[in-house]
Formats: sequence, C-alpha cells, structure tokens
Amino acid sequence: MAKQIVCIGDSNTWGYDPRGFGGGRYPAAVRWTAQLDSLPQWVIHNLGENGREIPHSAFALRLLGQQLEALAPLDGMCLMLGSNDLLCGASPAAAAARMEDLLDRLGAYGAPLLLIAPPPFCPGTWVAEEQLTHASAQLAGLYRTLAQDKAIAFADAGAWDIPLAFDGVHFTEEGHRRFAEQAQAAFAQAFGA
Repeated sequence: MAKQIVCIGDSNTWGYDPRGFGGGRYPAAVRWTAQLDSLPQWVIHNLGENGREIPHSAFALRLLGQQLEALAPLDGMCLMLGSNDLLCGASPAAAAARMEDLLDRLGAYGAPLLLIAPPPFCPGTWVAEEQLTHASAQLAGLYRTLAQDKAIAFADAGAWDIPLAFDGVHFTEEGHRRFAEQAQAAFAQAFGA
C-alpha cells in the first residue's frame, strides 16, 4: 500500500520555474515531488511554498499545523527548508535553531521524519555575495548534527549534483529530475519502500 508522505519545503519543493516572468511553476511532470508521486509506493502531498522560511512565528506554526492535521494520518514527513532564511538575513546557526524547534514540534505527530539539507547556492542573479554561498554550504553540517541528535533520517542534497538555474537558487528541470532520482533512495531508507 502506498505511503502518505508530506513534503514541507519552499519554492524548490513547490516547483518554481525561474524562467517565467513573475514566477511561474514547472509542469507537474517536471517537479521532483510529482515524479515521486508517480511511483506506486508513495502518495506525495506537496506543502512547498514560494518564499517559505522555516516556520517559527506563531502564525506560521499554526498554519503548518492546520495543513498537517488536514492530511493526517501520515506515514512520513520530508523537510527541506532554510534557503529563504539565509536569503532573508538569518545566519546558518539561526536557521538550524529554527529547524531544531520545528523538528521537536513535528515529532509530536509520530511520523518518521526526513531532513534534507538543500543544495548550496551558487553565484547567480539572486546570489551576488560570496558570503551567502558560504552560508548555504554550512547548513548541511548543522542539519546532519541535528538529525543525529534527534535520531531522524538525513540526506544532503548538496552531494546530489543538482543543477541550479541562473539565479543560483532554484532547480533547473534537470535539477528536479536528478533530485527525484536521489530522493527515491532517501525516502525508501527513511520511510520504508
């Protein structure tokens, strides 16, 4: 029986297409979440949102809680967040602290968790400062430690060779394909196939 998995993420989970004026969305067949959803072992619920930071305000946490309750029961939760926190000025340590709090809250749902560190930024129209590229590369180590401390599954998408678009942040179509291929193994390990 297919497992119900929710993917909590930002624009790279939602499927943002940076080529479109005003921010369009890749067709469903391109998005990594839809590619996993097409497999018989998963039913993927895409909770990706453009601009989503790690939920930490009372409003953001309440909204996410309502979204999750509407989908319950779940067999697993995948989280890939932190990029927008950095783009909005948070340090890697501050993003990791937000993620730790969120993981503690999500643990109450009793579903297995998979924490994915997003691919580091590369120079582009959204990433003009080298400091931002360096900060994004630090998330994986911080998230790996968090996952170990909390005994949850972890994957580092920075090791998956994901092509990013001209903005230095968003996946290309090929990036979505490669991400889906690599995520299959991470999902199977975290949630059972």
